[in-house]
Amino acid sequence: MEYSELVNDMCIVKKGCDHGPAPIPEEGRWVLSREIKDISGLSHGIGWCAPQQGACKLTLNVKNGIIEEALVETIGCSGMTHSAAMACEILQGKTILEALNTDLVCDAINVAMREIFKQLAYGRSQTAFSENGLPVGSGMDDLGKNLRSQIGTMFGTKAKGPRYLEMTDGYVLHLGLDENNEIIGYEFVNIGKMMTAIRNGVDPKEAYSKAIGHYGRFNEAVKVIDPRKE
Repeated sequence: MEYSELVNDMCIVKKGCDHGPAPIPEEGRWVLSREIKDISGLSHGIGWCAPQQGACKLTLNVKNGIIEEALVETIGCSGMTHSAAMACEILQGKTILEALNTDLVCDAINVAMREIFKQLAYGRSQTAFSENGLPVGSGMDDLGKNLRSQIGTMFGTKAKGPRYLEMTDGYVLHLGLDENNEIIGYEFVNIGKMMTAIRNGVDPKEAYSKAIGHYGRFNEAVKVIDPRKE
């Protein structure tokens, strides 16, 4: 170790007590985290790119410092989907420090990795107080029964008002309006449910009709409109 002349000329003053790191909660245990292998937990990180035209939600399940499971969800940028595919291949099997210092192709995914690293390092994970954490595969629970990301897409203008385009329920087909032209419900098709039925051999037209549902007081609507055209 090389010291400056100023430090070399100093006399020695003994250090007082050293209590080490503060314990952090990890999977139902209090852990003194000194090395990467001391980090475990399942958590989420949200990231955005420099022009902020797209965002990423990253879910990692970390066991003893190693990423065992990764869920990468993106929105707003077509190129980001390809970056997510690459990140999904890159992340698992790495330590969280390796992943933090890996070029995950997309700024939004890199930022999400940074944010989730901070949460895990400070013990702010979803599984902080869950004994043994969650099994590998739990990240898929975020997607629901039909394994699709939760997406909300809305558009509005001062001149023409709001349009619901996609909700957690699915792709919005029609909006129901009351006598004041205010939205009181909507009709949707659950894409995940429809595709699951088609994959199981159901005729596409039948699968489509069975996946249609309604929310709110749609059946009481005075006027029904297509939010993408009318």
